[in-house]
Amino acid sequence: MEIRPVPYDHPDAVKLDAAVQAEYDIRYGDGGDATPMDPADFRPPNGIYLIAYDALGVPVASGGWRVQDANEEGNRDGDAELKRMYVVEEMRGRGLARRVLAALEEDARAAGRVRMVLETGTKQPEAIALYASSGYEPCEKFGYYRFHEDSRCYAKTL
Repeated sequence: MEIRPVPYDHPDAVKLDAAVQAEYDIRYGDGGDATPMDPADFRPPNGIYLIAYDALGVPVASGGWRVQDANEEGNRDGDAELKRMYVVEEMRGRGLARRVLAALEEDARAAGRVRMVLETGTKQPEAIALYASSGYEPCEKFGYYRFHEDSRCYAKTL
């Protein structure tokens, strides 16, 4: 398995993003995540987007982080917001999400971020379990979905 940075608008990233959006739509019935995202958000030093490739060079997992500082959506100065964590269905249960998450945390820490934050939902119990087992704790709601009942927000000091 090789994890490498790619632009958020790279064709492999676009492919995995479409897959995660389709899964969100199945789980929530809302067409996918409507959070505004810009490829520039994931350009170092203000973020990074990672893709894990299998031995054949097939993209099988992704995730990114982007800078967030104190804003009207509830972020704090020094936040790194985790986005688009995803593992293709046939590769789940092999620790890929945990490896991508660790690489993202390391990168955000090296960039001077002090807290990793994320928003997920009640219909993603495997995501909630991953984050809880990785040291994330519930925090005040932030972001685009902060007023939605199904939204759950978590944070971890870096």
